[in-house]
Amino acid sequence: MKGLVLAGGKGSRLRPITHSRAKQLVPVANKPILFYGLEQLRQAGVSEVVVVTGDTHEEVEAAIGDGSALGLSVTYVLQSAPLGLAHAVREARSALGDDDFVMFLGDNLLEGGIQGIVERFRTSDEDAHLLLKKVADPTRFGVAVLDADGAITRLVEKPADPPSDLALMGVYVFRPSIHAAVAAIEPSARGELEITDAICHLLDGGGKVLATIHEGWWLDTGKKDDLLDANRIVLTGLPGRIEGSVVGSEVGEDVIIEAGAVVERSRILGPAAIGRDVVIRDSEIGPFTSIAAGGQVVEARVDGSVVMERCRISRIHLVESLLGADVVVSGTGTDAGAKTLHVGDHSEVGL
Repeated sequence: MKGLVLAGGKGSRLRPITHSRAKQLVPVANKPILFYGLEQLRQAGVSEVVVVTGDTHEEVEAAIGDGSALGLSVTYVLQSAPLGLAHAVREARSALGDDDFVMFLGDNLLEGGIQGIVERFRTSDEDAHLLLKKVADPTRFGVAVLDADGAITRLVEKPADPPSDLALMGVYVFRPSIHAAVAAIEPSARGELEITDAICHLLDGGGKVLATIHEGWWLDTGKKDDLLDANRIVLTGLPGRIEGSVVGSEVGEDVIIEAGAVVERSRILGPAAIGRDVVIRDSEIGPFTSIAAGGQVVEARVDGSVVMERCRISRIHLVESLLGADVVVSGTGTDAGAKTLHVGDHSEVGL
């Protein structure tokens, strides 16, 4: 079985961060979102992965390389245009061969992994298996209707009048028969080849499509507040460790301090993650904050925020903020009141 990871798309809802970075490489708990899905594929016994990229292909390929650092063998397919999930499957056809495969959206974050559904699929007679989640607003998603045996009888893409509250999560397991279904469908009204249409074609031909309803958390990281929520939830599940230098400081048990980081005369409230070679002096960090490698925080407070690589923060109180890489933020002192920022890479802000 192979993996098919979709890492294209423009990430327009996360701008300005995604003006200069692939949305799948935005970090949660100091690790790119994309890497969580790749690791879950490996944990499910999938070692060969095809990654479909788009305009940000150079950045994605540089981050993953040949996949060996993640225990994978990775090849790449550059999608000619962002024309839908089924279009991505069509363009990856030759790389996938005639193997079963797991399709995983590269900006997916879900609790517990996919090992269970992959193991079930390996020994089943299903043509496809989908992971579903009950949601409050099904109109934002493709939704499924199940019969009493858990088989899918109907799929509808972003319905105005949803027939169920079961959303497609972006994890699909397929037999190679899906390729004939993808080849048979036409573009939808929005001009895309919809994977839901391809699955419906399977059903119409008598195919067997089952589903599992996911009971753990599933996170949409498409917007700033969603990303901060994801950072909060993922940090909460991580064990603390200290590999850097801590001098004259208070550090919570659920704090990660990576090698090369220096914390002096500061307070770090967990859960929090401090990346490699970060310098924190005379400051208070956390809870629910991640600061990526090479950053510097001096005489400042940072709460509930995601701070990307090599940022410099001084004399300010930031809360629920999202800072891109190489950002400089300075203020007049933490007693001036908390500020919330959403700033793209290579920006400078003085307050």
